[in-house]
Amino acid sequence: MNDRAMLITFACILVAGCPNEDAKGVDEPSSAEPEAVPTLPGSDRDEQGCIRSAGYHWCERTQQCERPWELAKREGFENTAEAFEAWCSGSEGKAEDPQEATTAPENVDDITIFVAKKIITMEPSQPTATAVAVADGRIVAVGPLESLKPWMRDRKVTVNRDFADKVLMPGLIDPHVHPSLPAVLSQFPFVAPDDWSLPNGEFPGATTPEAYKKRLRELVNEYVADEERDAAIPFIAWGYHPLWHGDVYREQLNEMFPDTPVMLWHRSFHELIGNDTSFELLGITESDFEGPEADWEKGHVWENGFKALMPKMAFLLAPDRYSKGMATFIDILHRAGVTTAMDMGVGVFGDPVGETEMIREAFEEGNAPARLVLTPIIVDFLARGVTPQDAVSEVEEWTKGNTPRVMYDDHFKLMMDGAIYSGLSQYEYPGYLDGHQGIWMAPLETTYDWAETFWNAGYQLHAHTNGDKSAAALIDIVRRLQEQKPRSDHRATLEHFAYATEDQLQQMKELGMLVSANPYYQYILADVYAEQWLGHDRARNMVPLGAAKRAGVRFGLHSDSPMAPLSPLTLASNAVTRSTINGNKNNPEECISVDDALRAVTIDAAWLMRWEDRIGSIRAGKLADFVVLEADPYKVRPDKLSDIEIWGTVFEGEPRPVL
Repeated sequence: MNDRAMLITFACILVAGCPNEDAKGVDEPSSAEPEAVPTLPGSDRDEQGCIRSAGYHWCERTQQCERPWELAKREGFENTAEAFEAWCSGSEGKAEDPQEATTAPENVDDITIFVAKKIITMEPSQPTATAVAVADGRIVAVGPLESLKPWMRDRKVTVNRDFADKVLMPGLIDPHVHPSLPAVLSQFPFVAPDDWSLPNGEFPGATTPEAYKKRLRELVNEYVADEERDAAIPFIAWGYHPLWHGDVYREQLNEMFPDTPVMLWHRSFHELIGNDTSFELLGITESDFEGPEADWEKGHVWENGFKALMPKMAFLLAPDRYSKGMATFIDILHRAGVTTAMDMGVGVFGDPVGETEMIREAFEEGNAPARLVLTPIIVDFLARGVTPQDAVSEVEEWTKGNTPRVMYDDHFKLMMDGAIYSGLSQYEYPGYLDGHQGIWMAPLETTYDWAETFWNAGYQLHAHTNGDKSAAALIDIVRRLQEQKPRSDHRATLEHFAYATEDQLQQMKELGMLVSANPYYQYILADVYAEQWLGHDRARNMVPLGAAKRAGVRFGLHSDSPMAPLSPLTLASNAVTRSTINGNKNNPEECISVDDALRAVTIDAAWLMRWEDRIGSIRAGKLADFVVLEADPYKVRPDKLSDIEIWGTVFEGEPRPVL
């Protein structure tokens, strides 16, 4: 046996011998991680051992294999081959390395130590602590206050005891939001099946046709009586759904409001309904309904038909209205304890550059206590007639404008089937109870072509996928992508996860895929889907996180805001209890533990973003992002998780209370 083999053997013995019987603290987090996709060992390693198919290249300066685009973002140079070579060779100059400046002990001079009743780290090796030291926006050390004394010698140290009676956790993460949607929708009242509590008001749910129409009339009367309203903008209410509210389409709206322009924005966000007066006001004619997914007689557009009307509704993105709405969205993030989120669809309104600029202005000029990773989306490019190759070039150009709080980071979103709320998801046999069909958002071969282009360019793929037929199609796409260009640690992510089977999850595990799930679906939809669309067996198994856990597929939880309240603790409660809006219980075999749920909104959500080395847990070297809670989530009833009061956050070391 050679020396290297002996060392490896000895290391394995040491690891195997580590006892865990005496581990203390919160419930032991799962240590299961997705296995790497099998490849031929060393088949595509270069002479330095870098795996080229995974995008790695040798960097002399760091003495390790690096992904050029990740290094460019980390070190602040342009994302080009020339800039990568220059930086790694040192030929661009020998300025002080900013990474070294924040990590070298001799340069950590001004430290703040936050003392808390309890710090939940989400780190298995040290699950709890009572003090955390931060400097320069990053974590220096964590543990009991006594253990931090070596860092307190010969340095300026401030011990902050404001959180002595509170609980700290890693800043919460929502890996799938749509900031522009709440920014737009918060301009209007909500009348949905579920209750909504927002910074701009309280909106109780309406669960019957009678309650919906009564509330709608009240709100329209308020609109008419408002002398300061903009007469060029129709009355709009968000949240309509026929399964609760009955048929309220063009004919019914004309009868109810013959002289007032009224539009209903469907609970899915993917559909819009208007009356004659609203169409006249906006200059919408029958010719605007000639494309697919539009019904002029019913005054109803959905999916691509809905997108076709956006040019007639430019007021939605008027800078003054939009900036106010985006400030509301940032406030929602903060109140939920979220310090990092992913926008899963920049460009849904047709102007990704303008949308990005307005988001960036709101976050940067508003000094938001959160950061946002932006994801370009296939439907934007398809609507604008852009080719996949040109789309990659556009995204690379957008990336050059990255700022500390708002950035593109090599993610790309596909759209598989239609919206779950609209009943347009794709299900395998026997399909829907009433025989209606779901839709594909684009032909599957078109979707594959886009996936292949961005896959080969090194992007992480995310795919809006609801039904099991859609899951099967996505699995096939990922399998084909691996065959034509193998990639390890690609983290292709199935987004939403309304329904998938155990065998599909096993296939996803083998392919190295991840799941980003919305557990609110089973809370709000399972009862009506059981009776009207899917039957009880499939409806009660919606969002099968228990199956994902059994298969060893890593998952995170998201809101898809505004498809669910932007509240990670609410999502955690949904996933643990699996109770419905009517108090019924869905399949308990698909419940997960509180610990799994909390991991899914912290460290496992960070994995979905490829940011697990920066956020998601509290350990030395990571960004100093914390949520400050008034109660310990491990000690409250699971159905009360969403009731935990949030004091605020610490964002990159700066306390930011909710005002």
